[in-house]
Amino acid sequence: MRSHEQHGHGPGRDPFGNPKDLKAYLKKLLSPERDAWQRPERVARELRIRGKTVAEIGPGPGYFTLPLARAVGRGGRVFAVEVEPRLMSVLRDRLIEHGVGHVTPVLGLPEDPLLPAASCDLVFAVNTFHHFHRLPAYLRKLARALKPGGRIVNIDFHKRELPFGPPVDHKLSREDFLASARRAGLRLATESDLLPYQYFLTLKLSRS
Repeated sequence: MRSHEQHGHGPGRDPFGNPKDLKAYLKKLLSPERDAWQRPERVARELRIRGKTVAEIGPGPGYFTLPLARAVGRGGRVFAVEVEPRLMSVLRDRLIEHGVGHVTPVLGLPEDPLLPAASCDLVFAVNTFHHFHRLPAYLRKLARALKPGGRIVNIDFHKRELPFGPPVDHKLSREDFLASARRAGLRLATESDLLPYQYFLTLKLSRS
């Protein structure tokens, strides 16, 4: 997921900043080799979301969406918020292929996830927020979608040279992300060291 205000425009990119070569991009996103360091099933379990309502921001083709759907169970719900119609189409096809009926794809706007107020127990994003220039404003919209006691979880790459992820100058450091979160009225609640190349932060509203 990339908004019009995000990094990545230029030759070989669509208006949303995604590579025009969709087949190669999907192969990279859904590669089984990614599992070794991204650990999607373990991440989903650590979220403790059985029976909860989760909004995933920037699901792409659903690499994390399916583990999230398994983690919430049939009694839960996942809203998968994507702005890129091509990726949304792929996500829908994969949900049908896997027989997943408790995920609701949402075609959001670049500046607004279009989530109902107080609708989510958890908002979840992986490798997404580093694209946004106006992150505090977007985080405020996500915060409004939280139920009382709700959480926002962000996983993104540490701002240093790594074997995976975007170039260093496109990364959002943990410190800069937390500064944006504070501007949006959020505070760090917990932090996990599960992932080798990424920070894994849980936020709550500062007043909660």
